[in-house]
Amino acid sequence: MTPRISLLIAALHVLLYLVLSLRVVLHRNVHKIGVGTGGDAVLTRKMRVHGNFGEYVPLALLMLALLELAAIHTKLLWTFGIALLLARVLHAIGLGGSAGYSFGRFSGALLTFVTLAAMAGVGIWRFVAGAMLGA
Repeated sequence: MTPRISLLIAALHVLLYLVLSLRVVLHRNVHKIGVGTGGDAVLTRKMRVHGNFGEYVPLALLMLALLELAAIHTKLLWTFGIALLLARVLHAIGLGGSAGYSFGRFSGALLTFVTLAAMAGVGIWRFVAGAMLGA
């Protein structure tokens, strides 16, 4: 079985990652900041958005692909994938606009955590159910 859903979701996340990367690179070029942040608060936020994405998304995409390979229902896979993408867009917009509290930052982080926890729960359930059935 080819993991088609997780492939598409991963590809969409790669495009978002490239956008976040490009925002950092362009800011560095415009403001002539080679390494670090140069004390630039906007660059610091852009780097954190990019870094936070890199901290959470790879594990989530791996989990999504493993769930797909474990033959988890298609609707659940789509729900997890779209929720993760929405969460990361909300987080990027929220943190990108403000270092403090924002709806996007809070809801994006919360949705990321809920999605990760739900995928972990389904993965554990699939393992236990498979073990009980002798699979």
